[in-house]
Amino acid sequence: MTDPQAPFHAHIYYDPGERAVAAALRGAFGRDPAILFVGAMTDGPAGPHPVAQYEVHFRSSHRPAVVAAIEAAGLRALVHPLTDDDLADHSSLAQWIGAPVELDLSVLDPPGVNQGIPRFGVSDF
Repeated sequence: MTDPQAPFHAHIYYDPGERAVAAALRGAFGRDPAILFVGAMTDGPAGPHPVAQYEVHFRSSHRPAVVAAIEAAGLRALVHPLTDDDLADHSSLAQWIGAPVELDLSVLDPPGVNQGIPRFGVSDF
């Protein structure tokens, strides 16, 4: 994805011992004007994500800064584009930071079925 305006998001994972670090990073993202949305911390499984996580939405042009912040915090994350193919977004188009988490891809819609970005309602993008 070479379009600097392309929508992306990251799922930042944490375990109970990392929750404070994850919360601090979440706060930093919340103060970053290039971050379009910061989700709530979910302390359990959600969708295909089997562990605690939260997400941040941003444009492709801000991806290097987001990745650098996650790496500096020492947390695991899945960074991916938001296309009309949830399955590819969470697998072949995804970048892992740290040790990958085994996702439950069976809960994602197959290509052509999901609505991509519109599934969020009023788009941040």
